[in-house]
Amino acid sequence: MNIEFNKNEDAFKQLVYQLKKNLTQVKLGGGKKKIESQHAKGKLTARERIDYLKDDAATFLEVGAFVGDEMYEEYGGCPSGGVVVGISQVSGRECVLVANDATVKAGAWFPITAKKNMRAQEIAMENKLPIIYLVDSAGVFLPLQDEIFPDKEHFGRQFRNNAKMSSMGIVQVAAIMGSCVAGGAYLPIMSDEAMIVDKTGSIFLAGSYLVKAAIGEVIDNETLGGATTHSEISGVTDNKFDSDQECLDYIKRIFDKIGAGENAGFNRVTPIDPKDNPEDIYGLIPADRVKPYETLDIINRLVDGSEFDEYKALYGKSIICGYARIDGWAVGIVANQRKAVKSKKGEMQMGGVIYSDSADKSARFIMNCNQRKIPLVFLQDVSGFMVGSRAEQGGIIKDGAKMVNAMANSVVPKFTIITGNSYGAGNYAMCGKAYDPRLIYAWPTAQMAVMSGAAAAQTLLQIKMASMKSKGEEITAEAKAELLEKITSRYNEQLSPYYAASRLWVDGIIDPLETRSVISKGITIANQAPITEKYNVGVIQT
Repeated sequence: MNIEFNKNEDAFKQLVYQLKKNLTQVKLGGGKKKIESQHAKGKLTARERIDYLKDDAATFLEVGAFVGDEMYEEYGGCPSGGVVVGISQVSGRECVLVANDATVKAGAWFPITAKKNMRAQEIAMENKLPIIYLVDSAGVFLPLQDEIFPDKEHFGRQFRNNAKMSSMGIVQVAAIMGSCVAGGAYLPIMSDEAMIVDKTGSIFLAGSYLVKAAIGEVIDNETLGGATTHSEISGVTDNKFDSDQECLDYIKRIFDKIGAGENAGFNRVTPIDPKDNPEDIYGLIPADRVKPYETLDIINRLVDGSEFDEYKALYGKSIICGYARIDGWAVGIVANQRKAVKSKKGEMQMGGVIYSDSADKSARFIMNCNQRKIPLVFLQDVSGFMVGSRAEQGGIIKDGAKMVNAMANSVVPKFTIITGNSYGAGNYAMCGKAYDPRLIYAWPTAQMAVMSGAAAAQTLLQIKMASMKSKGEEITAEAKAELLEKITSRYNEQLSPYYAASRLWVDGIIDPLETRSVISKGITIANQAPITEKYNVGVIQT
């Protein structure tokens, strides 16, 4: 019996249990009473609409399930940002699905809602995926209008994206299944085809109350912007239907007739399961995140047949690079080695740290994958780049810049899984959110910040104490300890993967056992977007 393995396993499974519990709660949206209210109106919920629309056998890869987590509490919260987003098959075709959740503040747009909608459109544009909007929204959440209305990445950006996607030949279909008001009315009408559900769907630039206030006209909402008005009089919508189900059935028939597009030509063979049991991952990742572990053991439990062809295995050993297959797809893997290693020059290198030789190796490997049209997978458990005089004199900045340059300019799709630490510039070099991974997900063990909690807390404490000293204030040992505890607690909250997921720094949190399917889905959709851009790293220091 391996006691350490069992302890690790227990700790990890507790995190997975909590993850599943949190997901169950999130999927209730605004709560059971609001769901019942939706049903009483003859309407399906956002998740029920998606479940009805997608193919029966198809999985639904959700994006941003934890968006809004513990945010906007003064307004009663905003579970999942009030909109459900994900990727699934409709009539055999991979699509992005966007469904407003009317159980959450009547589907009103919070600032984070806009960010999440933009992410959905970004996924559609990057991967040339059709997108389906299931609209049921009361419009902008007015108390926060200044944070959602006028800026570049605010509410209006979605309509610009509508126009851009249309010009790119990306199919957009919208169903008005509830309220669709003000500027939001442009979203479905800028789609290729817009449907509306009779009696429950309505679309107008201004509702009856605003119309009366603005021009004195007295009119009800149904006459103003209901299904009959827009399907028979204005011609704004293309078809009306008697129920959510009929409307969704029509969308299925639309997608059943769409022609096939080009693909990128990524290599795939018949998938095989890993030889090494993926469930072992629970016991292989130390509960004490300071402890080292062998990253190759993790890789072997993620790749087909546990077969991994390592690149430059004897050089730059603090990062592991190599070729493998995940669910049949050929991939290039870049992963942080978490055990201490010794270079040929006799230097001991700490696990999870990027050194000059490993950065140099990674840059070359990334270039090779671009040359060979192989998608890249980054497994992040990184503390950052090596510091100190020896590292600086060895050109760590130059080699780190080389790695960032090669990765940032990559034209093959990139996918990032944060398995543990994601600190400082290590997050950047290992394809963090700022570097356009097609998908980025975290394990429950992930932490994201400029530096570790302990290091940050001590740094912040020194800054605080220096400030107090400059004011002539004395601090006792007890007060110092209390202050450190307060700083540490606050910082550790921000390290949580849920904190990152709520702000869409990652697309979601997943059980490690879902990693293969997430990456496979990512490459499947990326394969629908032919690579047209030439790989060029520009000026690079060698």
